[in-house]
Amino acid sequence: MPHPVAALELLGGDAQTFFTKIWASRTHIHHTDPAALVGLLGFDDVDRLLTGTAIRTPAVRIAKDGTVLPAAAFTRQATLAGQPLTGLVDPRKVFDLFDDGATVVLQGLHRYWEPLGALVAELELALGHPCQANAYLTPPGSQGFALHSDSHDVFVFQTHGSKVWEVHAGPDEAPAVQSVVLEPGLSMYLPSGTPHAARAQDTVSLHVTVGVNQVTWRHLLERALADAMERTGGQHLPAGYLDDPAVLADDLPRRVEALVTGLRDLDAMAVADAQVRRFLTGRTLWQRGGLRDRIATRQLSDTSRLRRRPGHPCVLVPDGDHLRVLLGDRELVMPVRLAAALEAVRGASTFRPADLAGHLDEQSRLVVCRRLVREGLLEALG
Repeated sequence: MPHPVAALELLGGDAQTFFTKIWASRTHIHHTDPAALVGLLGFDDVDRLLTGTAIRTPAVRIAKDGTVLPAAAFTRQATLAGQPLTGLVDPRKVFDLFDDGATVVLQGLHRYWEPLGALVAELELALGHPCQANAYLTPPGSQGFALHSDSHDVFVFQTHGSKVWEVHAGPDEAPAVQSVVLEPGLSMYLPSGTPHAARAQDTVSLHVTVGVNQVTWRHLLERALADAMERTGGQHLPAGYLDDPAVLADDLPRRVEALVTGLRDLDAMAVADAQVRRFLTGRTLWQRGGLRDRIATRQLSDTSRLRRRPGHPCVLVPDGDHLRVLLGDRELVMPVRLAAALEAVRGASTFRPADLAGHLDEQSRLVVCRRLVREGLLEALG
């Protein structure tokens, strides 16, 4: 299984440099393998999505001269088994708008395009922040959106043609405005709030934007504060305060002090663990081949080859007699006696159930491996 940091290194370069010098602080341009980026979403891939699938809004939107066009301008209706289908993209209408200078935007690609889904999953594990992927197909010489800034950080990379970006740098960067030409093999990181605009050059341009929706300290502190307030201020207000506000004012200092005490006694590690659990049980993960794998569990043997699914975490949290296994999109509760075997599974790229012989008997390890295949952590290689 590729290490999650590999996704970060593909887009942003050396992980240590990114975390210490670049993350959320300044624009950064990174040179990488063009084929690796193009392989994530190429021009022909977009063609097939628009013409060979029943793609619907809001997965597609179209913008021209800074204005997002109404869906009715590029969609049609149809029926399936007698039931209406609305919002279906009409390729002919899309192409006409594209010929007229409009940019086609594919939204939420990580949900329905596997290469970008895998990249986003690995990037989320490296950063600890939710991510998303959009793509922008722009005709030659056109600009889909005027100068603007995003409320989230973004990685941008070109997979077809080229695009000139006007990037307004931060206050400590020079020059104040940069002109960056992106082409396959270049990626760019823009912190949230960075004003930017981009225009295609002599050929059709296709670029992908991976947005990083930051989880902030404010989010963490607000949840901790809400928990403390629930413990210290969940009681109803006293009757009569409408006629005598002093009933509230007199008791307020005691309530505030109780809240302060509650925050002072906060279990910091419990708050941190809750954040990890929240993040690692709420992701959207790809499980391509999951049906095949479920069928394969019926013939799973001690010599079957298994491997971790790329982008799927496996975090073990001891909890008394139980072991909570965080899998990214769910949490399993298993006996704590399985900890050593699960650590071995977690640390292996590929393995066979027989490799767990030092931890479990044959029947037990087959039961565990079948369960992990059915839950989507492992895939069968034959």
